Amino acid sequence: MSNRLFQGVIHQMKDAIDRIIGVIDENGVVIACSELVKIGEIRQGIRDEVAYASDMVAHDGYTYRPIITGNKADYIVFVEGEDKMAEKVSKLLAISLGNIKNLYDEKYDKGSFIKNIILDNILPSDIYIKSKELHFNTEETRIVFLIKFHGKTDILPFEMVQNMFPDKSKDYVISVGEHDIVLVKEVKPGIDSKEIEKIATNIADTLSSEFYTRVSIGISTVVDNIKDLARAYKEAQVALEVGKVFETEKNIISYENLGIGRLIYQLPTTLCEMFLQEVFKKGSLKALDREILMTIQCFFENNLNVSETSRKLFVHRNTLVYRLEKIRKLTGLDLREFEHAITFKVALMVKKYLNSKPAKF
Repeated sequence: MSNRLFQGVIHQMKDAIDRIIGVIDENGVVIACSELVKIGEIRQGIRDEVAYASDMVAHDGYTYRPIITGNKADYIVFVEGEDKMAEKVSKLLAISLGNIKNLYDEKYDKGSFIKNIILDNILPSDIYIKSKELHFNTEETRIVFLIKFHGKTDILPFEMVQNMFPDKSKDYVISVGEHDIVLVKEVKPGIDSKEIEKIATNIADTLSSEFYTRVSIGISTVVDNIKDLARAYKEAQVALEVGKVFETEKNIISYENLGIGRLIYQLPTTLCEMFLQEVFKKGSLKALDREILMTIQCFFENNLNVSETSRKLFVHRNTLVYRLEKIRKLTGLDLREFEHAITFKVALMVKKYLNSKPAKF
């Protein structure tokens, strides 16, 4: 398709430019030219020279310049001559053909279409119209993974993920930031949540072992209609944001497993502060030392079971009972009672959420 696009533009320009002009593809083959007999020629070494110079190159009676499309230089424009005029014409052609190619890709490329959907850059009424134009199946089962890269890498994050999912007819890899990559993946209907998390784990493990790159991955719920991809992308974002607060030890967080943390994250900070003041009327969380807080955490992890908690903490049962009684006196909450335990657990999460917010000045 690029061949016809470039040839069409060059055909219209050839009368205005009294020189041979053309385009070379990623294999060094002439794919478009004002002199049709040159189409199919192979120009050895030109791509390496242009890549090394990273700009214009004059060679064997022609001036070459890369065409930038989608942050890549897959194509090179050439103009007959090595003079100043050839430099100017090559620059003009490279800019013109690059812009035309980018506009064409945005209009007809399925990846660009998906990106516009997840970023809410297309009206819902236009989604189905565009889907028909692109012969895009709107009712496949899909899931969104938001992959956040930590630290600098030698290879572009987009290229890393694209290499892992080369099937562009089913999986769409989209760059939404310098360190953020979205993977919209087609999955089987009724896929189990463990299978979904396994996909994310494989992504993280591969990036870690092969590229020495650490990532965090947010996973959306499964959607079965293309119009729901925008919602799925927001879910993956929320999963990462909430996970950053409440699941700090995890690098893979599913929206479905956020639980009460998702609710707390959506509450106004003023409401959270009021809640803490009401819960701890008799005392403050600050009165609880590190040992007590570790005891509380272990008690929750063992489902409020005194015997199991004392065993895990390597303390006598009476010692644990003494600590729980101390907590009751300080806060007014007896963690051995289910309702009090729930209130305390939520309060700890609310406190953690408030601590994650930037300080106000």
